[in-house]
Amino acid sequence: MKKLILIFALFTGSLLCQTTFAQITFRANITTQPMWGPVGYDHVEYYYMPDIDVYYSVPRHKYIYMEDGNWIARSYLPAPHRNYDMYNARKVVINDPKPYLHHADYRSRYSSNEHGNQQSIRDSHEPRYQENRNHPEHSKWKESRRNQGHQNQGNGKRHD
Repeated sequence: MKKLILIFALFTGSLLCQTTFAQITFRANITTQPMWGPVGYDHVEYYYMPDIDVYYSVPRHKYIYMEDGNWIARSYLPAPHRNYDMYNARKVVINDPKPYLHHADYRSRYSSNEHGNQQSIRDSHEPRYQENRNHPEHSKWKESRRNQGHQNQGNGKRHD
């Protein structure tokens, strides 16, 4: 009986360790999100654009869409949507793995024409978005960081 309790305790402990590890490895990816992405998300795996049935993988920097019956990933939109205005498009954040494999579910869930006003990262004045090197105010952010560094150096204690 003691062995059974010990085995159960070890098994439960290993599950807790795996859960903790998974939570620790979750990282914000604000600096890799595209400038046309909506503000308010520290971590994004995919954007889904229901108006054109296209996904965008943030980590891979690729658009994913159906072509000739297969899901393909490309660094550009399909020809019919090349001039699509990503800044004014409706985007849905999806953090599930490979959402395009469950496309029918996402399509039915987000097919309504509801289009809330989504501010893009490019238009945000929040410093956390300015850290992205593609943000129009990135140089301002870098300068403020540089100034903070100089101020911190000036406040250091002398050691004689």
